[in-house]
Amino acid sequence: MTRPPDPILYSFRRCPYAMRARLALAVSGTRVELREVKLTAKPAAMLAASAKATVPVLVLPNGEVIDESLDIMRWALARCDPDAWLERNDAALIAANDGPFKQDLDRYKYPQQHAVDPLVHRESGLAFLRQIDFLVSAGKQLGGRALGLTDAAIVPFVRQFAAVDPPWFNAQPLPHLRPWLEDYLRADLFHSIMLPVEPWSPGNAPTLVPLPVTGSRHQASCCNHATKPR
Repeated sequence: MTRPPDPILYSFRRCPYAMRARLALAVSGTRVELREVKLTAKPAAMLAASAKATVPVLVLPNGEVIDESLDIMRWALARCDPDAWLERNDAALIAANDGPFKQDLDRYKYPQQHAVDPLVHRESGLAFLRQIDFLVSAGKQLGGRALGLTDAAIVPFVRQFAAVDPPWFNAQPLPHLRPWLEDYLRADLFHSIMLPVEPWSPGNAPTLVPLPVTGSRHQASCCNHATKPR
């Protein structure tokens, strides 16, 4: 029996939007053909699929295109959600991450591009980190004691913020946020989505992901055939 074609994911390894899409695809067991994008030479096939011209872009076998990271996450988890990530989805907190915090992150990390004082935006971003620290103090994760969609959607951006100036970040009084971030960075799930891949070009042999991920409670029962339409 011929296996149906896999969805195609245009991605960039270090992009936090692409990271969170890959996290949901990985935990759901959805196999995709991963096409790593070189941002200075975006492939014509990706640009033809999405005028947005930024990663991630998911092209389904039927030609449908999903080019917003949260929509890719929801699509993958609607097909298979072994750890009930969709039950832990704080839309308002994700919107705060994607809006004000992301603006502060960009201006803190790339102040020359925005002609701003990075320390102003570092302090503003720190206020959001304090909110995360408070929220995870009540449980191990943002939605309680188990990782959920909210954590997966936000933690790649916190990782990027922390990496701008690690000594400064490590000196901040964020006793609950730092273990939350460190647990994520140590997890098999994170390592499974961060394997280095050469930039894609037409004619390359397909790179199929995800690799098997340990720790998902029900993946075998609901995700073995995740690439088949429901």
